[in-house]
Amino acid sequence: MKAAIKGLYAVTPDIVDTTELLAKVEAALAGGARLLQYRNKTASAALRLLQARALHALAREYSVPLIVNDHLDLATAVDAAGLHLGREDGSLGEARARLGPEKLLGVSCYNRLENALDAAHAGANYVAFGSFFPSAVKPGAPQAPLALLGEARRRISLPVVAIGGDNAPQLIAAGADAVAVISALFGAPDIRAAAQRLSALFPGHE
Repeated sequence: MKAAIKGLYAVTPDIVDTTELLAKVEAALAGGARLLQYRNKTASAALRLLQARALHALAREYSVPLIVNDHLDLATAVDAAGLHLGREDGSLGEARARLGPEKLLGVSCYNRLENALDAAHAGANYVAFGSFFPSAVKPGAPQAPLALLGEARRRISLPVVAIGGDNAPQLIAAGADAVAVISALFGAPDIRAAAQRLSALFPGHE
C-alpha cells in the first residue's frame, strides 16, 4: 500500500557530511515530517549511494517513505519508496516500468497544469508545482500562481504538492495536500521545532 502524500514533505539540502545530514533529517522526522526526499545536486555517485542507503534505514525507523530525486538507478539500488522526476530527469514511462506499480512516482510540473495532466496520464502518484514565491534554492525558477493549486485539485485526481515552506499557510489554504520544504526546515536553528510548526499547519494534524 502506497504512503499518503500529505503533510510536511522534507527535501534534503546538499550536505557532504553524512553524519550531519542524518542528524538534521532525524530532527525533521521526529518533528513530524511525513515524507522525505533525498535530493543532492552536488554529491558524487558513491556519496549519493551511501547517503541514500543511510536515509532509507532512518526513514524506515519513522515509517516515512524515502523518495529519491532525479536518479532512477539510485532509487532502485536502495529500494526506495519512490522517485521524483523533474523536466530533464528522464522518461516518466520508463521510470514507472522499472519501478513497478507499487512505488511512488512524483513529477515536478513547475507552473504548467498541462505537465500535470500528462504526468497523471503517464502513471504519476502525485504532482508538484512551484516555486510560488522567490526561492533561494532555485532563484531562476518560473513562479507559479497560487490559483494553479486549486485548479489542479479540480482537474486532477492526484495529491498536489507545493514548493515553499516559508509560505506554507498560503499554499495549504490554496489547496496543497503537501508542502515540500528545504531551507525553511533544514536552515532553521531548531529543525525539530520547525518541523512541528510546519506539520501543525495541515488540517487534521495530530
